[in-house]
Amino acid sequence: MSALEVHDLTKTYGSHTALQDVSFAVGEGELLSIVGPSGCGKTTLLKCVAGLIRPTSGTVRVLGSEVRRVPDGLAVVFQDYSRSLYPWMRVGRNVELPLRAMGLSRDERRERVSGSLAAVGLADKADRYPWQLSGGMQQRVAIARALAFRPKVLLMDEPFASVDAQTRSGLEDLTRRVHRDFGMTILFVTHDIDESVYLADRVVVLRRSPGGVLTELTVDLPAERDQISTKSMPGFVDQRSLVAKHIQAAAMADC
Repeated sequence: MSALEVHDLTKTYGSHTALQDVSFAVGEGELLSIVGPSGCGKTTLLKCVAGLIRPTSGTVRVLGSEVRRVPDGLAVVFQDYSRSLYPWMRVGRNVELPLRAMGLSRDERRERVSGSLAAVGLADKADRYPWQLSGGMQQRVAIARALAFRPKVLLMDEPFASVDAQTRSGLEDLTRRVHRDFGMTILFVTHDIDESVYLADRVVVLRRSPGGVLTELTVDLPAERDQISTKSMPGFVDQRSLVAKHIQAAAMADC
């Protein structure tokens, strides 16, 4: 059963067509990566899925319901963690914020905040302010806030693009662990080829001018992965090269 379905989605801005006839589905509990060249409409697509902008035509369905606003049961982690966290609120309060709107009791909010921070390795940082943490830790806080909401579908928009390579590797492994432990459906938008293969069960490659689906690839790698042994596997190297070839073709496509 699909947790997320995009059917013939088109988005135009005046005379510019950002996306045209995009269709794909994400199964329950699946982690799907969206990758493509700059200007292919990855972020526009994610915003349409999230209900932040309306498509010009076509439909998006999340958990069986057509998206007309931000869907219940969906959370988003953005690239710019510095803007998604409130610097005057301590980490625990940042994570708790969306829970207050849900009307949860104080005890349940406290339990969710504690559990979510522990899940991302920040159990001892609840009383810190975001500006006292590294960039990687701030992004972990943003992920913890999404986990506390307990979404069935998690959207991630190039969430690790602004951190260094070592921190990025740790956050990729965190994403794999969160996906396994929480069993949620994840749509992960990235421009990084290695990341798209390492994280996902499937990869959708977008073309540009206008943006659309060029191809979909199944990632044939073990469920348990690590940065060294997995990325040394011939299968990873082959699939990474295949995605790279498709992206090169996508960058050259003009229709």
